[in-house]
Amino acid sequence: MHPALQDYPFFMQVHISKLLAAAVASLQDAGDLPSDTDTPIQVIRSRDSSHGDFASNLALQLSKTAGVSARMLAEKLVANMPKDPEIEKIEVAGPGFINFYLRTGHAPRLLSHIIQSEDSFGYSDASPSKKILIEFVSANPTGPLHVGHGRGAAHGASIAHLLEATGHEVKREYYVNDTGRQMDILAVSVWLRYLELCGQTLPFPSNAYQGDYIWDIAASIHREHQHKFLPPVEALDLAPGADSHEKADEEARIDAVIKKARNLLSEDGYNTLLRHALDTLLRDIRDDLELFAVTFDQWYSERSLGQARIQAIIDTLTENGHTFQKDGALMFRSTVFGDEKDRVLVRKNGKVTYFASDIAYHLDKYDRGFDQLINIWGADHHGYMARMQAAMQALGKDKNCLHIQLVQFANLYENGNKLPMSTRAGEFVTLRQLRNRIGKDAARFFYVMRKCEQHLDFDLDLATAKTQDNPVYYVQYAHARICSILKQNDSPLQDEELLEVDEEVLTAEQEENLLRQLAQFPENVRAAANHLAPHIVVNYLRDLASSFHRFYNTHQVLVPEKELRYARLKLIRATQIVLSTGLNLLDVSAPEQM
Repeated sequence: MHPALQDYPFFMQVHISKLLAAAVASLQDAGDLPSDTDTPIQVIRSRDSSHGDFASNLALQLSKTAGVSARMLAEKLVANMPKDPEIEKIEVAGPGFINFYLRTGHAPRLLSHIIQSEDSFGYSDASPSKKILIEFVSANPTGPLHVGHGRGAAHGASIAHLLEATGHEVKREYYVNDTGRQMDILAVSVWLRYLELCGQTLPFPSNAYQGDYIWDIAASIHREHQHKFLPPVEALDLAPGADSHEKADEEARIDAVIKKARNLLSEDGYNTLLRHALDTLLRDIRDDLELFAVTFDQWYSERSLGQARIQAIIDTLTENGHTFQKDGALMFRSTVFGDEKDRVLVRKNGKVTYFASDIAYHLDKYDRGFDQLINIWGADHHGYMARMQAAMQALGKDKNCLHIQLVQFANLYENGNKLPMSTRAGEFVTLRQLRNRIGKDAARFFYVMRKCEQHLDFDLDLATAKTQDNPVYYVQYAHARICSILKQNDSPLQDEELLEVDEEVLTAEQEENLLRQLAQFPENVRAAANHLAPHIVVNYLRDLASSFHRFYNTHQVLVPEKELRYARLKLIRATQIVLSTGLNLLDVSAPEQM
């Protein structure tokens, strides 16, 4: 933590909790509370300012233990609480609530603390600090990232920043699903397009990957290898079932194409096609994410798990009585651990399921020594949560260590019309197209404006509008406007000079509102980290920008009176710092001019 924050008193919820803890200790020493009293102290921000800034129900929690009414205990707690210059008054209300009223602007040192700590303001040390692994995006490398993946990317990256800002050690991981049937479908999709470039036009399965990117990959293979992967023409009999549109027939047909490709190509040839396609797509995914300000500490390949490790886990589950046979398949008894139904581990054809390999992957996460595992998954994984936690329990792991968050899909609108999204058909807007259309900042901000479990309607027209209706523009403009004002001052003050400026003259309603808003930034960062909810920071920044614009529209900053001018410069400089820090937590830039 920044040195200036070591004694920082404005994490007021924590600060007030410590004052209440001191009062409890005093009452224990006096015999008014048992010495083994250990009740978590809750301090919340008051919804109604007439009831103070913060409130606690501690007296109601401890009244039975103390053997007195909650109101009487509340009065004793208040009487035994250490005096604090940041608190103007403390009142007991109702049946025993304790309301805390802070001094105007949360004390005269607030702005100095913000300026002195700079971009560390709002950061804190976790107690205890955890080693956390967050896995997010993890899109199958079968095509470019689309706008749906972008929401999970923005959400996961922002959560990682928030957890680090509150003192945790965070590792970011992308799980690459580079084995299984989807990889085979990718390989034959590329191969069929490659054959067309060799002059052999064959029926293309409707459930193969259709996008233009498949043509691009096939073309690059053709340029490099010419006709190396073209079998004898008479062997290319792939027509049976071409006219069928039944789903079962479509699936059987593409399986037949996969089998044909494996038979006609050598193992090396088939793997060369697959590896070229996989490497190309992974490279594009990496590039897209980096340009979206999303980076990973590790890209974990499913292939690296190996069949031996997966089989060993299946054997362990079987030895411990957690599996059974059904219709030729090996099933995991996940219902014993709270799942709605039992799950397949090995299909009747002898192939292990994705679920089996995911169990191995998650067990490896546990074995790497993390205190908490966070998965950011798409909403289509809803049924996966219970089964994965069940598997971890069956293997002797703490299921509460694994936290899974589901991110709903993002619907894209332009000119009032919803844009189509079909990954297999290749009809979708890529993350790259979105970023080029509206910019990285707008995309990152819009993606985390709402709770991740809520559907998001992404309005492209609003995201590019240069008006106050566009939330990211509104917040960034507040920052740019402050930068402009600071430069307009005849002789710009350095931060060291601002630290000496008296803040007590800031008594106007809009100034006090802005001070109050600034003081709430640390608790909003903590809440966003604790609840894995970056939208809390977004809402805070919008409110802060609104408070600043109201202040600016009501009061002139560069007034003739030197004392007031300097105080207001100090106020907006602190506001600039908080706006910049909050935007940085979301990987959104804080421009100096717009």
